[in-house]
Amino acid sequence: MFNALGSLGSVADVEFVDLFAGTGALGIEALSRGAAHVIFVDRAKAAADVIRENLKTCDVAEWATVVTADAMEYVGRMEPVDVALLDPPYEFDQWVELLAAVPAEIAVIESDREIPVGSDAELLSQRRLGGTVVSMVRFPGRVARDHPPMEVET
Repeated sequence: MFNALGSLGSVADVEFVDLFAGTGALGIEALSRGAAHVIFVDRAKAAADVIRENLKTCDVAEWATVVTADAMEYVGRMEPVDVALLDPPYEFDQWVELLAAVPAEIAVIESDREIPVGSDAELLSQRRLGGTVVSMVRFPGRVARDHPPMEVET
């Protein structure tokens, strides 16, 4: 996943949000590859505490913000980012609402099934890895921050 994002120029110096962050593994991987900043969002205080400890252990806390909030509520008020990492519990069923609301140019989706991304999205890649489907989606015209859209090789 991060190799594919890297080939799009979508890791180094890029801003991420890791929604449904859990332990923070995805966002920490982004930071280890040069992301400018990652916002970690999880509704469980225990998860937020684990994320903070993991950030300290990996010595990347200064490039991170940890938010204890419901991801669906947070996404409606968050500032734009470049890439959204979306790895909710497999029983999550609000994909249409989430994908419509997330203010990011690219979303990486992890689920146990293929997720319909809507007509306003461009499916860049989709791979099944065991019981997990990882999809990378671009939202043309949804420029996250004050910079030109990312170049996508086809």
